[in-house]
Amino acid sequence: LCPGRRIGGDQPCFIIAEIGQNHQGDLDIAKRMIRMAKDCGADCAKFQKSELEYKFNKKALERPYTSKHSWGKTYGEHKRHLEFSHDQYRELKKYAEEIGIFFTASGMDEMAVEFLHELDVPFFKVGSGDTNNFPYLEKTAKKGRPMVISSGMQSMNTMHQVYQIVKPINPNFCFLQCTSAYPLQPEDVNLRVILAYQSAFPDIPIGYSGHETGIAISVAAVAMGAKVLERHVTLDKTWKGSDHQASLEPNELAELVRAIRTVENAMGSPIKQLLPCEMACNEKLGKSVVAKVAIPEGAILTLDMLTVKVGEPKGFPPESIFDLVGQKVKKNIEEDETITEQAVENHVKKVKC
Repeated sequence: LCPGRRIGGDQPCFIIAEIGQNHQGDLDIAKRMIRMAKDCGADCAKFQKSELEYKFNKKALERPYTSKHSWGKTYGEHKRHLEFSHDQYRELKKYAEEIGIFFTASGMDEMAVEFLHELDVPFFKVGSGDTNNFPYLEKTAKKGRPMVISSGMQSMNTMHQVYQIVKPINPNFCFLQCTSAYPLQPEDVNLRVILAYQSAFPDIPIGYSGHETGIAISVAAVAMGAKVLERHVTLDKTWKGSDHQASLEPNELAELVRAIRTVENAMGSPIKQLLPCEMACNEKLGKSVVAKVAIPEGAILTLDMLTVKVGEPKGFPPESIFDLVGQKVKKNIEEDETITEQAVENHVKKVKC
């Protein structure tokens, strides 16, 4: 996905801090947010780049915008306030490189993709609003850079079409489960779509882009196999802007990264076996087969002669009790005494698989 950073398989989840336009149109705030993303342990700081006349038609830009989140009288004025210039993007990318965090942006229209390609971002993010924009997808895929494609507002049928368009051109891409609501309610998250995508598209990594509050759902997404995680971030949720409420403040982002790395470490091995860390507990509390009654030398063991207790010394483990039935003992065993291998004739210890 980025130089030296693979995703999928056993690789750690790639965590994208989506700054978007939460910088309020202020370059210094944008740099502070990049630094925050780095300090909190995110892998990448991401913005949103638009060439407004290519993303919106004239009437959309001229539409009055009276929201409490507005930065201008019209939607065009609002968006222009929040849009950084090409030179400002170059400055932000240079800053991110200096502090050691990957930098990219969603290209919100075809001309924005052209600029980001020139800027040499490591990968393209396709926002949900362009996922069903098939000409855009084709042109973006042909640039040859890795692609992260969100799926908000889309259907499974559309995602199959996206796969069929992108895969032959550029096999280096992944899908993110996403629901485009801000903030997102838990009942609308649908994490099981991650599993559906894993089944439908087994040859590409699957991730999650979340707009919910808190970190629990995102941690669960990683536990379900999300290999890329994107969350909006902010320095202050009370700031003006519709995305801030669905964003994570620095302490939340840091806790999310810690929780994800803990969960990844805890996923471990699918092989179930007695582990070295369990030996102390097993020695202290692990049970053995014990004589329920006094058993004379030469007796043939029956189930009613045996019970299970924490024994000293250790003897046969409880799962061997049925195997001992019918075995001949070669010495007297006292009541409540541990049954050991030395007391059973011709016993062959079974090897656990």
